[in-house]
Order: sequence, then C-alpha cells, then structure tokens
Amino acid sequence: MNDDLPDLPDTPLGRYRHYKGGEYDVIGAARDSETLAPLVVYRPRYNASGLWVRPHAMFFGDVEIDGQRVRRFAPVDSSA
Repeated sequence: MNDDLPDLPDTPLGRYRHYKGGEYDVIGAARDSETLAPLVVYRPRYNASGLWVRPHAMFFGDVEIDGQRVRRFAPVDSSA
C-alpha cells in the first residue's frame, strides 16, 4: 500500500434515497485507479444490477430541484 495516498473521505455506510426516489446501499469507498479520486461504491435495493460507483463529491453533493437545493442522496433512517 502506498503511504503517500491521502485518506479517503468519511463515507457513512447504510441506506440512502436518491432525490428521484430509488434506494441504495452504500457499501464503501474506493479510489479511481487512474486519477486516485475518491468514489462511493453502492448498489440499488430495487434490482440486481450489481455494484456502481460515483464520485464521492457528487454522491454527497446537492442538486437543484424547482429552485430548491436538495441532497442527491439522503440517508434513510433505518430505525424508523
């Protein structure tokens, strides 16, 4: 392992809801092999399409919907 790599950003595991409605399980963080950019590794709960990755900043970022800023993926409280 290369000790010169920066730490991956905090990536809370668990269930998230996309602003369009689908639910996903975040299972970890990874690094792009070419750019070393941090990625979120996740899978949809509504089908078996496998694992997906998205840039960390995009996954945890906001989008504007009808003039309102909302989280692209919001955590789902599993205790509710």
